[in-house]
Amino acid sequence: MEFLLGNPFSTPVGQCLEKATDGSLQSEDWTLNMEICDIINETEEGPKDAIRALKKRLSGNRNYREVMLALTVLETCVKNCGHRFHILVANRDFIDSVLVKIISPKNNPPTIVQDKVLALIQAWADAFRSSPDLTGVVHIYEELKRKGVEFPMADLDALSPIHTPQRSVPEVDPASTMPRSQSQQRTNASSYSSPPPASYSAPQAPALSVTGPITANSEQIARLRSELDVVRGNTKVMSEMLTEMVPGQEDSSDLELLQKPAGRSSQGSVQHGTVSLPHGKMPQTAQKALGSESVPDPSVKLEDIQSAQSSRSQSSECWPGPWK
Repeated sequence: MEFLLGNPFSTPVGQCLEKATDGSLQSEDWTLNMEICDIINETEEGPKDAIRALKKRLSGNRNYREVMLALTVLETCVKNCGHRFHILVANRDFIDSVLVKIISPKNNPPTIVQDKVLALIQAWADAFRSSPDLTGVVHIYEELKRKGVEFPMADLDALSPIHTPQRSVPEVDPASTMPRSQSQQRTNASSYSSPPPASYSAPQAPALSVTGPITANSEQIARLRSELDVVRGNTKVMSEMLTEMVPGQEDSSDLELLQKPAGRSSQGSVQHGTVSLPHGKMPQTAQKALGSESVPDPSVKLEDIQSAQSSRSQSSECWPGPWK
């Protein structure tokens, strides 16, 4: 009945798959591979159309370059697509009539093709063993083992996971359609010739080699304490100014001082234990915090402010907020 459905390579996913498995390619086209996964995940007919195209490329094909490229596409789709695609891949019909036939003695494929097919069957049997509707591949795997087929040695724990982590955009409902979205980062299938480009590889955190606690010398500790004192003192000055200021009646110089970021080498910034006042004058609120006496110097040291506060605290006047 397959012939009644037309050319498998005429569908959108079929066209991409035909290009991605062209024997003239020097290496895998991972852009196309990821686009195939997108179509499968985001269209209603994507999974079925992809399986039809894969069957056409794999069945009876003696161009083993194309076969290996198709197996890589298949592996990539299983790792990056959802349950709708897994059901079509893991059933007995596809595994037995397509994959097992590739490695039959009658076809006598190269060892690299045999190992690839057996490795896929083994990995899928292990991954889908606990899913009742995906156990077709498990049965085929156990039958092949009973017949004495030797599977390649593989560390299943080291393999990339078959089940893709939950997508940030849910897989499309078969009864609905949705626009194509930008390709998300996925786990690429391992290849037999060359690795996928860096744009599709998962980012790795740099390895940190820490053998013991990090210690600072006395000079660094002294510098840190000095900087902390600067921040603490500047915070007190700013707090006093904010307490004195009346909303809607702020002086422009007060606002300019408060809006200047600390730690920068511009006017109106806090540096090295000093509040640098803009335009060569002290804001009115700072003058009020220090007392009625005028301060001609545009740079008021924190020690002076603290000394003035200490002397005022001994008088009968009450400060808006205590210095700690």
